[in-house]
Amino acid sequence: MIYIVIASFMDPITLQNKGLTFDLEKWTLTAYERVISNAQIWVGFKNSILYSVLFTFLSVFITMLCAYPMSLEEFKGRKFFNTIFMITMFFGGGLIPTYLLISKMGLLDSMWAVILPGTFSVWNMIIARTYYRGIPAELREAAEVDGANELTFFFKILLPVCAPVIAVLCLWQFVGMWNSYFDAMIYLNSASKQPLQLVLRSILIQNQPDPGMIADMQSTAQRAQLAELLKYATIIISSLPLLVMYPFFQKYFDAGIMVGSVKG
Repeated sequence: MIYIVIASFMDPITLQNKGLTFDLEKWTLTAYERVISNAQIWVGFKNSILYSVLFTFLSVFITMLCAYPMSLEEFKGRKFFNTIFMITMFFGGGLIPTYLLISKMGLLDSMWAVILPGTFSVWNMIIARTYYRGIPAELREAAEVDGANELTFFFKILLPVCAPVIAVLCLWQFVGMWNSYFDAMIYLNSASKQPLQLVLRSILIQNQPDPGMIADMQSTAQRAQLAELLKYATIIISSLPLLVMYPFFQKYFDAGIMVGSVKG
């Protein structure tokens, strides 16, 4: 990470010929200026944030709703549904049937093709179910005595108590969607709907930055040097949301993941 940060500020010729240097005269903001001024980067950035936030909210909400009845001993059919869920962890339809399903549902080239397929995670449900089982049963009994029904107990009492595990699941799902690109590559055709990771893929893997970012470079060598520098700048910019978000979730992450694992 330190290497990438320093390299993103360096003159591409100096970086290629001499490597890293702390001589500030050899540093430049060219890469960041070109990345920030590129419209496609910001379109991908906006799409990634939108997809990640929606995916995280829907995934965690559905997971917590599903895990609650799965944690109740008196719920009839609990073992059957748990078995069905477990089967889906080991067997899947594959890419072609999934693509046909998305196509038949009319979701191709829409953000829901990226968000909906992975919304429910059995592994996250197991973590949440284990956390639910660690909550004293007396809490529910006290709520029933006070006249609270199941919905009131779940939304007003149980969910606030589950803040640590909710924070953990939010972090996992947000990072997972933020880093994903395969579903978007398969299901999205419009450049205006592509997430940031597809833009980064063209720069980092295919070595094809947007033509507007290197159009003014005269020689092929200059374009190649600048393209290499742009890789480092785009990595830093794409990592900023996660670097900023993690410190706020760290205290919940430590508590939530340990309780969810130990009590299993």
